[in-house]
Amino acid sequence: MPSLTFVLPHWLYWSSLVLFPLAAVFLVYRERSRPDAGRANLFLAYFFLITAGFLGMHRFYLKSRWGFLFIPFFIAVIWTSAQVRDEREAVSLSRSEAEHAERVLTHARADVASRKDGAADRLAKAEADAAAAHGNHTASLETLARSNSLARIAGILLGLVLVGDAFLMPGLVRRARRREARPDTPDLHPIVTDVPVTPIKRPLALFRPVDRLVRVTGELVAYWAVLAVIAYYYEVVARYVFNSPTNWVHESMFLMFGMQYMLAGAYAYRDETHVRVDIVYSHLSERGRAICDIITSAFFFLFTGTMLVTGWRFASDSMAVGERSFTEWGIQYWPVKLAIPIGAALLLLQGLSRLLRDIVTATKRFN
Repeated sequence: MPSLTFVLPHWLYWSSLVLFPLAAVFLVYRERSRPDAGRANLFLAYFFLITAGFLGMHRFYLKSRWGFLFIPFFIAVIWTSAQVRDEREAVSLSRSEAEHAERVLTHARADVASRKDGAADRLAKAEADAAAAHGNHTASLETLARSNSLARIAGILLGLVLVGDAFLMPGLVRRARRREARPDTPDLHPIVTDVPVTPIKRPLALFRPVDRLVRVTGELVAYWAVLAVIAYYYEVVARYVFNSPTNWVHESMFLMFGMQYMLAGAYAYRDETHVRVDIVYSHLSERGRAICDIITSAFFFLFTGTMLVTGWRFASDSMAVGERSFTEWGIQYWPVKLAIPIGAALLLLQGLSRLLRDIVTATKRFN
């Protein structure tokens, strides 16, 4: 199989972090507004085709057993690629042995020219070893060529099947939607699956814009997880199919997840999904919880304020020197560090909103 040399451009990385969530939100809200929302749609079908089509996941998404057809092709690609890797190692080893045999042969010829004792015997042995080493190297090259041909054939066959499904996808989606539109048989034994959840308290009118900002930010950065699926999919294919591992995939993703962690902190705090020990807290009344939150808010604001000030120092220093990573990818670090004070500011605003709401609750004055 050929090698992959693609390296993600910096502009494409940063623009993807901005544009992909916006496009995803648009598509999700458009799908939700449709009367047949929840059924198979073309966007998700193509998404599964691109990200996991080699395993037939797009067919399984459309509830088609033809997805099993892709698994043998994928196994063939993996097996032939493994053979290519092994044969490359064999070629490298045989080349090294042939070069060593040539060096020994050169020394043996020099000994013959110098008429040293036993030089003729050593020359004969060196010539035989060199001939055998070159023969092994030639055989290894031929085996590698055959393995490359098999891997190429397996890859082409899998690619042709995927391309064929790409053209057939609109019709496949329409048929799947027609199947899903059929009336289902009523469940004679319904199972109650309602799970009690803690309702999110409405913020005070003054902080409703903050609540919307935090919600929108959290929902947007949540879609970065989909980018991680695409990036690691590329890494797996590049590493195990094309024998071309990358460094930029891992670096880009851990930087992205770091920014996501910072920017989504306020969203998690808004929805009360942070992990906490509530052995006593859960048994308090609503007013008791509000009083407890007011008392412990001092630690929250101390931590958040420190993170805001320190994070801004990190970000400003990084912007001043144009800091970049030390890897060959050389991505800019200042946007990553800028996410620290931005996330801290969002968390601080959300904390103020919650503090005022708790004060109102504790004093029994409801908005």
